[in-house]
Amino acid sequence: RSKPAVPIAGKYRLVDIPISNCINSSINRMYVLTQYNSASLNKHIKNTYQFSGFSSGYVDILAAEQTPDSLGWFQGTADAVRQSLKHIQNNDFEYVLILSGDQLYQMDFAEMIDKHAASGADITIATIPVGEREAPEFGILKSDAEHTITSFIEKPAKDVLPQWVSDTGDEMLSQGRTYLASMGIYIFNRKLLFSLLEEEKKNATDFGKEIIPDAISKYKVLSYQYDGYWTDIGNIYS
Repeated sequence: RSKPAVPIAGKYRLVDIPISNCINSSINRMYVLTQYNSASLNKHIKNTYQFSGFSSGYVDILAAEQTPDSLGWFQGTADAVRQSLKHIQNNDFEYVLILSGDQLYQMDFAEMIDKHAASGADITIATIPVGEREAPEFGILKSDAEHTITSFIEKPAKDVLPQWVSDTGDEMLSQGRTYLASMGIYIFNRKLLFSLLEEEKKNATDFGKEIIPDAISKYKVLSYQYDGYWTDIGNIYS
């Protein structure tokens, strides 16, 4: 089965974590983009999330599909969102929150969105301090005093890590967590997201490797530092 469909804590699945984080942050319009081995995931979502008839909320599945505009499957995270824009654009919204389906954490997205709006940012990336052992597995970034991201490197080699040390706060520094890692959680302004995916970077397939590194030099990209428990359940170790 796909990773978001892996059972956790009895009757739950990994995908329930980002969805419940959204519901508890008063976000109740969600699309789940699915592709490989998704039958059990689709069934779980259909049976679990049924909002009342008086609610405008929904958790809709957007499965990869062949259309006259896109003959291929999703080629990566950015391509998945690009192919889904025709469904997303029918809604009234200012910001798009993009999440991963296989992470374990508890987070108030409303606070992150408020800070994004108040700062006038174009993109906000949720970040978490990590230690030297984990750093090569992530996209690592640096930010200035206003939390604006100034540089980004995807999965750095150990020999260049000393150049990427950040001031992550006294508590995190005391634990040896001196690198700011991207959590793969993004907020985009609506207009910019459509512009990036359909015009500027219309051939880019991945957010972490292509869209984000290029956007840092052109737009106001903010870091939202999260200090709670978080893990990306992408392998047996985690």
